[in-house]
Amino acid sequence: MNRFVAPWDAAEVRGAVVAVDVLRAFTTAAYAFAAGAAHIYLVADVDEALALKAAQPGMLAMGEDHGRRPDGFDFSNSPVAVAAADLDGRVLVQRTSAGTRGILAARAADRLWAASLVCASATAAAVRASGLGAPTFIITGRFRDAPDLGDDDVATAALIDRAVRGVPLLADETAAFVAASDEAARTLAVGPGHMDPDDIAYATAVDRFDFAMEVTRSADGARLERRPPG
Repeated sequence: MNRFVAPWDAAEVRGAVVAVDVLRAFTTAAYAFAAGAAHIYLVADVDEALALKAAQPGMLAMGEDHGRRPDGFDFSNSPVAVAAADLDGRVLVQRTSAGTRGILAARAADRLWAASLVCASATAAAVRASGLGAPTFIITGRFRDAPDLGDDDVATAALIDRAVRGVPLLADETAAFVAASDEAARTLAVGPGHMDPDDIAYATAVDRFDFAMEVTRSADGARLERRPPG
């Protein structure tokens, strides 16, 4: 069985599932939790994010559309921006072109985590503790019209997979690969107001945080929660 799947092949995947978006959705989410966010709703569309924000006073919106911060969003998809914010106890909604849509595609997962390099080992520990066996990884940076993209997510998934199996992580090599990837170059090219030049360094800080991020589902939608490892 292919354990590294594209979002359009994720609908029927069961067991432990890890959706990976290192540049930048699930890096940004991790920094938001570190800045005090209570939880994060994940949605597929910009209008859905804005409607949820309007319906819940005090909610903040973060994310991007084609790499750029949509009008009405409080934050771009920038880990540097959210790391500098006071998010203590705040509820956020996140919409991105790849990561949040990859999460929503995994409708049959028994347990579902969002992951990036900054929480790699904690995610692996959570997967091991679930007792569900080897995880399936959703490579969210792949698109139907560009299936060869997402090498940065593949490298990140491979590192987390190594952590699950208890073998050396190759952290420095993986961080260097992601920093030099085509996706890193595309991220830097979106320009001021939509990214920070230090976003790549923030995204490649392997194991900066000792928590995992797990998705729960309710009538309110898909909600990302901070979880202790294991």
